[in-house]
Amino acid sequence: MVKLKIDWSVEARLDLIDILDYYIKRNKSNIYSTKLNAKINKSIKLISKNPFLGIPTDYVSVRALITGEY
Repeated sequence: MVKLKIDWSVEARLDLIDILDYYIKRNKSNIYSTKLNAKINKSIKLISKNPFLGIPTDYVSVRALITGEY
């Protein structure tokens, strides 16, 4: 099985940090953010093993995978 490398754009990384930070501040705890980050990382591993999983985008080498609300 070939495992592909997932490259995040700078904007996507910053968006993830903002989302996780939002929930830390909102909930006054990092528990939910930790679980959400783990769920997103699990999806990243899944798409790296199954490169045709997810929704095609306007960019040939870019696919989107919705995880929960993200």
